[in-house]
Amino acid sequence: MTVTVRYGEWVSPVTAVMATEGMSAGQIAAPAYVGTVGAEVWWTEPRPTEEGRMALVRRRADGSTETVLPTPWNVRSRVIEYGGRPWDAHTGADGVLLVFVNFADQRLYAYDADVPGAGPRPLTPVSTVGGGLRWAEPEIDVDRGEVRCVLEEFTGEGPSDVRRVIVAVPLDGSAQRDRSAVRELCDDGHRFVGGPRFSPDGSRAVWLAWDHPYMPWDAAVLRIAEVDVQGRLHRVRTLTGGPGDPIAQAEWAADGSLLVAAERTGWWNLYRVDPETGQAVALHPAEQEFAGAQRLGLRWFAPLPDGRVAVLRGLGAQRLALLDPVTGVVTEVPGERSEWLPQLAVSGDRVVGVAGGPAQPYEIVEYDLPTGDLRVVRAGQHAPVDRGYLPEPLARVFTGPDGERIHALLYPPRNVDHAGSGAGESDPPPYVVWVHGGPTMRAPVALNLEIAYFTSRGIGVVQVDHGGSTGYGRAYRERLRDQWGVVDVGDCAIVARAIVDEGLTAPGRVAIRGISAGGFTAAASLVATDAYACATLLCPILDLYGLASGQTHDFESHYLESLVGPLATVAQRYRDRSPAAHPERIDVPFLLLQGLDDPICSPEQSERFLSGMSGHPVPRAHLTFAGEGHGFRRQDTMVACLEAELSLYGQVFGFTPPGVPVLALRS
Repeated sequence: MTVTVRYGEWVSPVTAVMATEGMSAGQIAAPAYVGTVGAEVWWTEPRPTEEGRMALVRRRADGSTETVLPTPWNVRSRVIEYGGRPWDAHTGADGVLLVFVNFADQRLYAYDADVPGAGPRPLTPVSTVGGGLRWAEPEIDVDRGEVRCVLEEFTGEGPSDVRRVIVAVPLDGSAQRDRSAVRELCDDGHRFVGGPRFSPDGSRAVWLAWDHPYMPWDAAVLRIAEVDVQGRLHRVRTLTGGPGDPIAQAEWAADGSLLVAAERTGWWNLYRVDPETGQAVALHPAEQEFAGAQRLGLRWFAPLPDGRVAVLRGLGAQRLALLDPVTGVVTEVPGERSEWLPQLAVSGDRVVGVAGGPAQPYEIVEYDLPTGDLRVVRAGQHAPVDRGYLPEPLARVFTGPDGERIHALLYPPRNVDHAGSGAGESDPPPYVVWVHGGPTMRAPVALNLEIAYFTSRGIGVVQVDHGGSTGYGRAYRERLRDQWGVVDVGDCAIVARAIVDEGLTAPGRVAIRGISAGGFTAAASLVATDAYACATLLCPILDLYGLASGQTHDFESHYLESLVGPLATVAQRYRDRSPAAHPERIDVPFLLLQGLDDPICSPEQSERFLSGMSGHPVPRAHLTFAGEGHGFRRQDTMVACLEAELSLYGQVFGFTPPGVPVLALRS
C-alpha cells in the first residue's frame, strides 16, 4: 500500500550507516589499484569502519578472498597528496613478495605474504624534512633485487619545497636508514613524473612529466630513455606530448611497440607511436574519450597478448571494449555495467577492472577473452533493500542561453512505499543540486547509496557536469578556462531553474551541495545567484587568493592559473570570485563540514570565511572532524555529516526527518 507522506519524511530503509558503508572521501567507495599476481587478483579497498584505512585484498586462484595485512596497516600513498598505486607483488619460490606504501609513515615495506610469522620490513628511511619521503607506483625488479618507483622528496618545510624523480630501492633493506642507497634513475628536471613503464626486453623506459603552471591533462609530455646495464636511464628525451597534445597514458605492447593515449584532436584517442621518431598513428579516431584527466596510477587501456587492446571509451561514462589496432575496429563488451573506472589490469586472457552501473555498485569484475564471460571477482556493497527504494538516474542535457549544452544526471525521489506531498499542499519535492569535485572531474553513473539516502526520503538530486567536466572532449572541459566561479556557477543555476520551470520542484525548494572544488561552486553560487534556499559545503575552497598564495599543496598550487588566470595580472578577479570576500551577499542557511587535517583545502579558509560572516544574521552550522583530511573516510564522521545535511534540509524546506538529530543552526 502506497502512503502519502510529506516529502522528506518518507520512511526509508536506507540508513545513514548503510549509505556511508559505500562511501570514502566524499565519493562512492570503490576498489582501486587492481592488479594480477600470477593467477590471483589483488586490490585496495576502503574500510570506513576500520578508521578509514585502505586494506589490501587478494583473491586466490581457488576463489577464496583474504585481507593481506591486518589493522592498522593502511596501504595508501600521499605522493601529490592524492596518492598513486601503492603496491606491487611478485610470485617466487617462497610465495608472494609484496612491496607496499604504509600511509602512517609513508615508508616502503616488503612483506613475504606466504611465509608464516613474517611481518612487514621497512625498505626506505624516514626523513624529518617537511613532508618527508613519499613513494608511489612501485614495480619489483627481481633480477636486480630492487623496486623501481616514483619518489617525492621534501627539501624544506613548505608544501612546494619538493622534488620528484624515478628511483630504485634495494629489496635487501640496505636503504631503510640510508637515503644514499636509493638510486635515482632520472634527473629532477621536471616538477612532476609519473607512469613509468619499462619495455618488455628492459632496454627502454617511458614516463609522463609536466611542470608548473600546467596540470597533467593540459601539457604532460612523454619522456623516453634507454636503460643501461646498471639499470640507469640515459639518452633521455621528450618523445611526444605537451600543450595542445597532452599524454594521459603510455604502455608497451608485448611486441615492443608503444601505445599512447593523447588528446591532439581535442579527444583522448589511442595512437601507436614510433619510439624513435615520435610519429603517431591513430588506431581509432573518434569523438569519444579513450582516457581522461590523469593522476598517478590510473589506467584506461591495457595491451593484450594477442595484440588487441582492452580500452575504456565513451562520452561521459566509459565502458569496456576491445580494440583491434590493425583494423581499427572496436568491439564493445556487453553488460549492464556502464561505468568502468580507469583501473584495468591484464593477465593472459583475462581483463580485470572495476565497474558499476545505475543498479550495480562498483565491483571487481573479470572478463574472459576466450568465452566472453564477465564475472564478479569481488562483490560490491549491494543494498539489502528492495530496488524500489533505490534511485534511477535520467541522463539529461540542458541548454544555456547561448545554446551551450550542460550534462546532468537527474534522480527523482523514489520509494516503493510512499507518494509525496508538500507541506499540506501540492508542492513538488525539494531538490539538491550536487556539484562534483575537481573541478576537472564528472559525476559517475554508478549506484550511490548517499543519493538513495535522500531520494528514498522524498528529496530529489541532480548531479551537474558543468562546463569544465571531463568525459565530453577538450572543448567542453576548457569552457572553464579562466571562468571558474562563472561557468560552473551559471551552469548549475541554469539546471536549478530548469527543473523549477519543468515543475519537478518549486521556487525556494532547491538546495546546492558540493565537495572540495564543488564546495567552492556551491559557496560561490550563494554569493552570485538567488537560485538556492540553502547549501551544504564539504571541505570547500573559499578563498581563491589564499589558495593561489601558497595555502595548498604543490600539485594544485598553480591550478588556478588555468581556472582563474595568472594571479600577477588578475589578482582582483581572485578576490571578486572568492566567497570569503563577500559574506554579506549570503542570505540563506548553510552547513560547512571540514576535516581538521586537510592539506588541500585548509581549515583556516573555513575559519576566515566564518569570521567574515560574523554580524550577518544567517543561520549556519560548522562541524569539524579531527583526524579527517580532504574528504572523510571514517564511517562515524560520514554518518554525522549525512544526518546533519538531512536536518538542514528539513529545517529549510519544512519537514521533520524521522530519527535524525536536529542540527543546531546559529546566526
